[in-house]
Amino acid sequence: MFRRRATVILASTALLLMLSACGGSKAVEESQARHQTPSGDLQEKTASLSTLPSFLDKQPEQMKKAYLVAAQTKDLLRNIPCYCGCAESAGHQSNMNCFIKETASDGSVVWDDHATRCGVCLEIAVKSAQWQQQGLSPKDIREQIDKQYQKGYAKPTPTPLPA
Repeated sequence: MFRRRATVILASTALLLMLSACGGSKAVEESQARHQTPSGDLQEKTASLSTLPSFLDKQPEQMKKAYLVAAQTKDLLRNIPCYCGCAESAGHQSNMNCFIKETASDGSVVWDDHATRCGVCLEIAVKSAQWQQQGLSPKDIREQIDKQYQKGYAKPTPTPLPA
């Protein structure tokens, strides 16, 4: 059932990828659980990976699904670089950081809205999740991402190789 649900989520995200691109930040109100970084990314803390941040409330359903996919594959995305330039602009270490800044020991999550404005981030996460679902190893997924994005994209994040 999870595989079927994940397939539907991944498929519905494909259209969103074509419509998104890295861009400027949105003006939003700040709260205790929400703050804007110097790079313009909005970060928000929620109780768990299953509780999406409020900055997704007005986003298309496919965007919310992409964030759920990133949450479900965060351990994989930790070993997958991003090629949008976010290493330099936002200090990201991997594609996971485009969605999730950190997960605390109590299960709470600090989400990042960077991927809401970046098609490269979304595409890498969705492709990685699709390949994982197809049975590719993290190492093979990493090799595919590096091969596809090495030319014509920004310098990758300084992401460690999968074990």
